[in-house]
Amino acid sequence: MESNQQVAVLGGCGHVGLPLALSLADAGHDVLIVDQDEAAVARVLRGEMGFLEDGGDELLAKHVGGRLQATTDASRLSEAGTVVCIVGTPIDEYLNPQLGQLLALMDELKPHLRAGQLFILRSTVFPGATQRISRWVEEHVPGLELSFCPERVAQGKAIREIQSLPQIVSGITPEALGRARELFSSLGADIIELDPTEAELAKLFCNAWRYISFATANQFYSLCVQNGIDFYRVYDAITQDYPRMESLPGAGFAAGPCLFKDTMQLSAFFNNQFSLGQSAMMINEGLPMTLVESLRAHDLAGKTVGILGMTFKADCDDHRDSLAFKLRKLLLLECREVVCTDEYLEFDWLLPMEEVLEKADLLVVATPHARYRGLEPKQVVLDPWNHLGRGGLAR
Repeated sequence: MESNQQVAVLGGCGHVGLPLALSLADAGHDVLIVDQDEAAVARVLRGEMGFLEDGGDELLAKHVGGRLQATTDASRLSEAGTVVCIVGTPIDEYLNPQLGQLLALMDELKPHLRAGQLFILRSTVFPGATQRISRWVEEHVPGLELSFCPERVAQGKAIREIQSLPQIVSGITPEALGRARELFSSLGADIIELDPTEAELAKLFCNAWRYISFATANQFYSLCVQNGIDFYRVYDAITQDYPRMESLPGAGFAAGPCLFKDTMQLSAFFNNQFSLGQSAMMINEGLPMTLVESLRAHDLAGKTVGILGMTFKADCDDHRDSLAFKLRKLLLLECREVVCTDEYLEFDWLLPMEEVLEKADLLVVATPHARYRGLEPKQVVLDPWNHLGRGGLAR
């Protein structure tokens, strides 16, 4: 790795890029965030994270204006010895990976890349994408070293996990692999070396496994609810002091910007024969309707239903792909009124929790925020998480 080189983090103002940029700065690197979002760049330069991240505010205050800079000027990428690209391959409306977006980005960046740089793909990509980008590099920027080093952190805990979890690194060439190893070793993490396609699959396997695990719990939950059985009485019985069931999660919405998307990318890679992943999608995406069906016995047409929590997981401020929004849409078709609350979001239709508790005839715990634990609502509550300790049935 070039001595005293600058590391540029492309797309570095978001949930993946900013924690990495802060971690690199804290490890002694000079870091330049390059992001086309002017408002996000301005926010970072003011010392504001813009989202919840444990330890983020402190590190940003420590390094912004010093080891950490931010700009919207993509031409400054040419200054960096290493460019970390926080752009992956999303899926389209047909659940197919969109590699074209990444290739289009490379075309835009071409004037600012040069031989001798290390270019690291960091976000999830479709298997084979790194090899495809390497062919683009050979044609357009020969001498640019290419690596894929997937992130595997939990949102909100990224800074801690970047430094504590093993880092998977790969490279198209031994030089790229060695430089990637050196960069991520500076963060204090153990290093695991794979070839690029193995590394791409490793990330997808991690998210697909979690998605399938959640689907297993949600299938068990749906089976119980449809037969009037409290899932959590069974769950507690089979997990208590029984090590072989420790890995079974509880029920609840499995959502967010990664798990569903990455499972569908793995399905596309397997010629749409990934039946486990496809079944998991049907189960997890179908859970909101399972909850609505469970509530129908309570005369929904004449009731106001309150939803507690709208983010995709507990105690975060990210609502991307949250199934709570799908639940709200379904209930709007069936109820007199739907009222929602979430302390982490700002929408004009959200109400304070106290007002929702006052207005609702029925309650659904959609996101198990810590604030809700200990509530003792007077209404019938449907709580697939068992967050309030009432079990998984509406009561």
